[in-house]
Amino acid sequence: MVFENTANGYRETPSIPWLWTLLFGSFYFAFKGIWSHAFISFVLACVTVGLSWFIYPFFARGIVRTHYLKRGWKEIPEGA
Repeated sequence: MVFENTANGYRETPSIPWLWTLLFGSFYFAFKGIWSHAFISFVLACVTVGLSWFIYPFFARGIVRTHYLKRGWKEIPEGA
């Protein structure tokens, strides 16, 4: 996944979001600025006694992709 900011041409490559979510949970989403999922994943981790940290990584790639696309970034095909 490579995303380009249409305003200034800056490119961002979020690498292996599933691994970072597995290791750091809601803190990874907070670091990326995805505050809604940072809050939701934190609450779910508290309610499920950490079990959600093993489920959330399956959705991390889609969450990060959606975050960038909603912010107006465009996805660049890999290798371009």
